[in-house]
Amino acid sequence: MKKLAEIKRIGLLGNFEKPAFRGLVRKAAQLISRSGRIPLTDTVTAQFAGLKLPASPDAAMLSRQTDLLLVFGGDGTMLRVAREIAGSRTPILGINIGGLGFLTAVPSSELAPALNHVWRGEFSIERRALILATGRCSGHFIRQNALNDLVISRGPTPRLTQLEVTVDHHLLTRYRCDGLIVSSPTGSTAYSLAAGGAIVSPTAEVFALTPICPHTLSNRSVIVGLHSTIRVKVISPKPASVLSADGQVINELSAGDVITIRRSEKTVRLMHLAGTSFFETLRRKLHWRGASV
Repeated sequence: MKKLAEIKRIGLLGNFEKPAFRGLVRKAAQLISRSGRIPLTDTVTAQFAGLKLPASPDAAMLSRQTDLLLVFGGDGTMLRVAREIAGSRTPILGINIGGLGFLTAVPSSELAPALNHVWRGEFSIERRALILATGRCSGHFIRQNALNDLVISRGPTPRLTQLEVTVDHHLLTRYRCDGLIVSSPTGSTAYSLAAGGAIVSPTAEVFALTPICPHTLSNRSVIVGLHSTIRVKVISPKPASVLSADGQVINELSAGDVITIRRSEKTVRLMHLAGTSFFETLRRKLHWRGASV
């Protein structure tokens, strides 16, 4: 955890396409300056928000010059920043101006109170594991980190694809499906959840393997240890399959291509304010109700 005295330089960046982005970033810069701390930003944010602040060329450089990054947007923005700064020790605090927002810890309406919590040291830092895909996509070597998930799915043709999956060199099964989601603990509440996968605590040391619309109805989400090595081989030549990381397409896969997925050596650090928890977020975001809630 950063000590209170160490959080002096705060980076500002996010999704400038969100309508509320400009006003919130400018407000954050003012609040940071009034507290006696130093706001910094990247060149894109400075341009679109009209900020005259010290600016770094990208998020990775900004993370090396700051003690905390405030990221304004939705979960997609958080995922992008997490990949860009992978391995950095600088924590991220997400300010939600998007949709559901499991990764963005603070609603935009609570920006000022949230920063006061930070100034008082009322927070914790949680390290989240990234997952890594390596292999050859149509003859090209790829190496890609993801925070939420890696997905191998069929292309635009509405036909099933065939994928052979092994875990630690042991055959799991050969799926006939629309695709396969390999999710980190953090990503269990994203695409995997929508496809029928289990909700996993983000600190659990597991992968979730969730088939998308499998032809065999007994195929269900499988949980394996985060130390495991997962290999996915594309069997069917048609339809074309694609590999994506956190929803961003990386490359098209050909029959015979093998993608290896394992825990990355890199992590990201997320800041959580005092009084918040993953389970409280679940209840609120998913609108769970019960006798004791």
